[in-house]
Amino acid sequence: MKRKRLGDVLRERGHISPADLTKTIEDQQGTLVHLGELMLERGFVSKHDLAAALTEVTRVPYVDCEKLDIEPDVLKLLPCALAKRCCAIPMQTQGTTKLVMVLAEPQNLQIIDELRFSTGMEIVARLAFRDEIEKAIKKWYGAAEKAEAGSEAVSTTSDGRGIEFISSSSLQRNIQATQEMQAELLQKCTPSVRLVASTITVAADKQASDIHIEPQASDSVVRLRVDGILRDYQRIPQSIQNSVVSRIKLLSNMDIAERRTPQHGRFLVKSSGRRIELRVSTLPTQYGEKVVIRLLGADTPLQDFTTLGFPASISETLQQMLGFPQGMILVTGPTGSGKTTTLYSSLNFVRKPTIDIVTVEDPVEYVVPGLNQVQVHATAGLTYASCLRSALQQDPNVLMIGELRDKETAEIALRAAQTGQLVLSSLHTNDSISAITRLIDLGLTGSQIAASLIGVVAQRLIRRLCECHQVVAASPETVSRLKGAGVTRPPEMESVPVGCEVCDLTGYKGRIGIYELLTLNDSICSAIRSGKRNDEIRALARQNGMKLMQEYAIERVREGVTTLEEVLRVIPFEPVTSSRCSACDCEILPAFLFCPFCGAKAANPTPTKSRKRSLIGQGAVPNEF
Repeated sequence: MKRKRLGDVLRERGHISPADLTKTIEDQQGTLVHLGELMLERGFVSKHDLAAALTEVTRVPYVDCEKLDIEPDVLKLLPCALAKRCCAIPMQTQGTTKLVMVLAEPQNLQIIDELRFSTGMEIVARLAFRDEIEKAIKKWYGAAEKAEAGSEAVSTTSDGRGIEFISSSSLQRNIQATQEMQAELLQKCTPSVRLVASTITVAADKQASDIHIEPQASDSVVRLRVDGILRDYQRIPQSIQNSVVSRIKLLSNMDIAERRTPQHGRFLVKSSGRRIELRVSTLPTQYGEKVVIRLLGADTPLQDFTTLGFPASISETLQQMLGFPQGMILVTGPTGSGKTTTLYSSLNFVRKPTIDIVTVEDPVEYVVPGLNQVQVHATAGLTYASCLRSALQQDPNVLMIGELRDKETAEIALRAAQTGQLVLSSLHTNDSISAITRLIDLGLTGSQIAASLIGVVAQRLIRRLCECHQVVAASPETVSRLKGAGVTRPPEMESVPVGCEVCDLTGYKGRIGIYELLTLNDSICSAIRSGKRNDEIRALARQNGMKLMQEYAIERVREGVTTLEEVLRVIPFEPVTSSRCSACDCEILPAFLFCPFCGAKAANPTPTKSRKRSLIGQGAVPNEF
């Protein structure tokens, strides 16, 4: 039997006239207000009649929140922040596995799943009106909520921190747009202005890297990328969608009349004493312009290697490489793995008055004093290759190239590394060894690479566990995965995420880098010149003491910094077999004839025929093994 709609039930019961129902439905279009709330607000129906009709439609019993009597232990099952966001309040428990919860939207499966995940209990839904639940949350949680009509996120910060918009353009129209934005923000008269300001403020407070504004059929979704993961933040009514996008485009010095082609721009804000640069990109979609705002902190490029999470051994070796007068150092990894931050930290390490540094980027990510930064502009004929040719005539000591994208750029960079410049650049590869293959694919020869390249840093970013995490006994699944990754002695305990208000109930707060450093020596350079395969070069690097990213990641799991699930989400794992040295009890790979830690002869078991052939091919064991 087809379930009736709310309006039909109220009309059949005689609680609302057909004319009032039609008028309410028309006024509801394009808004986020529920039909029942709108009818109640206009006095078309009584709360008692509306509650009875909603119970029939949703088949969820109605509860009067004013009569609630909640035990303190029950209240602790749901954090206050989540109760406000989901507009829900716990009522009572049923046994040890079920929790009776009063909700404004009992049919919203996404909210039900989130509550189930947070409490660890099955949710038994009860129905109440939104304003009733909000009053109950204030009463029982004791938190005064300061929300303006419409949406919590539309209001600006009320703790006095505020936000200041700064023009990054010399054009008069952009300066005026910024001044008007600041003036309207102080007057709090325009919803779109308050929404843009509050979203940027919240994103800055949560240390988000990006803000996504995505238009949909009925409204727009605002999402924040925090610690590399997108989180839903709020929804924008369709009525102010274009106004919000226009405000952002005005601040970014874009053409607000052009909505059919992508545009790029940037502007500056000052929030909570922090100066933040925002890089804006728009993209036309089916339902309107999608906007992505990248937040770039002014202090990001000034971090040292220890703060970024570099192990001491890699940090020391990398600093030695940065002290070389010439050669090329590459930083590899996928988009969003922190390559640019590592490059800028390297430039900050070598920066001094006696050294001339030139960077060629597309676009310039961070503005750093003391650097000569060049912005690539292909439409004006300013390409990577042309910029590099001109930069080499400027007598630089250090040259940083945003990315090696083509053969011409790579050849110029390698030639500069051979003729007296220290060259830093990036590539998109899975690991450090793959960077060599990538350069060969660009058309370079093994001899060119071996003569110029001195080191390759591969990296990923993984989320740190929040302080609310718990330490429990390692599960059999975790032990099995660790053994498959080559850990002969898995830890007996493991850290697991819990979730609190500090980490927005995710269990993670902040990120740390996981690194892998390939240092080129004579044997590796010879292998590159002779066109050896990646696995052969990797075997030589392993004999030279190189540790893989996954090994450093497992160390972080052992230390309780992160979880194995987070590591597996980010870092590609390969099965690794290892044994332990009989002298010092350190883990060593089967390819090692001697322990790299104490020098004792390794007592590896006799490999199978296929394994023996693999080891011989890699040069790890003699042919008579």
